[in-house]
Amino acid sequence: MLVLSRKVGEKIRIGDDIVITITAIAGERVRIGVTGPMHIPIHREEVYHRIQGEAVDEPCLTDSVRNSAPACS
Repeated sequence: MLVLSRKVGEKIRIGDDIVITITAIAGERVRIGVTGPMHIPIHREEVYHRIQGEAVDEPCLTDSVRNSAPACS
């Protein structure tokens, strides 16, 4: 694991396509913004695990969308 220190407004790049920006720091909380290609799903870890667990029952949940809405009705 790479551990970095960053200040508000500073960025971290992953490859050529993914940028993580530190948007705010308040006490123990850090707000980040993640920019990347639309074909790469971005989720909080707990959401990712929930999607993986439900993917067997509801295949439409594997089609990740960034606004966290299901991809089917």
